[in-house]
Amino acid sequence: MELTIVLCFLAYTLLLFGVMWLSSRRSADNDAFFRGQRRSPWFVVAYGMIGASLSGVTFMSVPGGVYSGQFTYLPLVFGYVLGYAVIALLLLPLYYKLNLTSIYSYLKQRFGQSSEKTGALFFLLSRLLGSSLRMYLVVFVLYEFVFRSWGVPFWVPAVVFIAIILAYTFRGGVKTVVWTDTLQTTFLLLAAAVTVIVILQRIDLSLPQLLQRSRDMGFTRIWETDFTAPKYYWKQIVSGAFITITMTGLDQDMMQKNLTCKSLRDAQKNVLTSSLLFVVVNMLFLTLGAALLAYAATSGFALPVNEAGVVVGDKIFPSIAFTLGPLTTILFVLGMVAAGYSSADGTLTALTTTFCYNFLGFDKAEKDKDYKFSIGKCQISPLATRRWVHVAFALLYLLVMMAFRPFHNQSLIDTLFDIAGFTYGPLLGLFCFGMFSRRQVHDRWVPLVAVLSPVLCYILKIKSPVWFGGYHFGFELLLINGLLTYLGLLLISYTHPSCEKE
Repeated sequence: MELTIVLCFLAYTLLLFGVMWLSSRRSADNDAFFRGQRRSPWFVVAYGMIGASLSGVTFMSVPGGVYSGQFTYLPLVFGYVLGYAVIALLLLPLYYKLNLTSIYSYLKQRFGQSSEKTGALFFLLSRLLGSSLRMYLVVFVLYEFVFRSWGVPFWVPAVVFIAIILAYTFRGGVKTVVWTDTLQTTFLLLAAAVTVIVILQRIDLSLPQLLQRSRDMGFTRIWETDFTAPKYYWKQIVSGAFITITMTGLDQDMMQKNLTCKSLRDAQKNVLTSSLLFVVVNMLFLTLGAALLAYAATSGFALPVNEAGVVVGDKIFPSIAFTLGPLTTILFVLGMVAAGYSSADGTLTALTTTFCYNFLGFDKAEKDKDYKFSIGKCQISPLATRRWVHVAFALLYLLVMMAFRPFHNQSLIDTLFDIAGFTYGPLLGLFCFGMFSRRQVHDRWVPLVAVLSPVLCYILKIKSPVWFGGYHFGFELLLINGLLTYLGLLLISYTHPSCEKE
């Protein structure tokens, strides 16, 4: 089995490098890297965004999460649709009107340089942590099922994985990522669908019979009606909308791909199509989770547990896929590797873009073709600078993955949403204040507001069961974080003279 996994990994990697060569052979300049030359077909971006949105966490944690959370993840997905509508109708027109490469440049135009850097820094922090953990999950599975038995230390597959992603995004950037995402989406969906079909054949059930049995076993409950529970369904719906607005609409990684479309209309069609596809795809992965549990109950398969005897949701899918036969093993490995690549390649490109534009001032280089960046006495071209920044973020990926290794003891999807709640909240507050208020802020105080809001939210999360009669904050903490940021900005704001005249 170990050899099969390695061969699948190598074959898929070679396929990605083929796509990279085809997509970047005609142009590998900064315009292709940052903007894809604004030539991406909208339907290609829409399909590829499914894989980019799913990542390795959805691939393994959503099916595995059915064991403890049933289908209560689905109301969150319904909220995503509302969030995508806001992105299409409100945010995309703004980005296209201002002709942005980095969306955080809007904050500089609206408030000032400190606000721009604050927004960009929160994105860098959130995406560096979130994407590194998504990539960690894939490397973790490869390590557990292959390299551990070979006596290879964890850092070896981690280094190999990052080196490969760095290599195939180094030239083409977002232009390459748009096309590789379509490949990754295909293998993610194929792995889930085929596994469900194989399980249905093994336990001799049709799909409706599977869902009925899962319902009898209590695994298809969608609506959590306990108001104090973290997954209370109204909280899920509202949180899902704002998670999408922030983690997609205010996220350079996801928006950078949308901004490669030829026009605003194409970008809007892409986002609205993606929202509907995303519901269908998540229902597929929840059905996969139900199928895995039905198979375990029917066959007597022992679900994987940790040292304390607690079932580890992230290991359910790989553990069963590897026992079903060569086909599911190969497709799982291809889907897992695709998920890992899709969660890291676009983010690595987006981190590079954000740092280059919002901290190094690449907009100056766009206006002056002979512009050079000074590092000491050295003069470095924008192309060389971008490449060095790209390598530096790849190394940071590795450091985060290695640092997290001792702390992996729960489903990563909960960890990732916790990170998003604390780091995307200030972005939500900044953009909302900029778009819905005509007041100006004292720019130098914006970083303080952006830091205090997550700190207050952390205190709320820890103390809420005591202060609010057992109430537990879930994903709605993101909304509260954004509201606190908005109120903080209001406190440091003033009426701009141009607004008084109006």
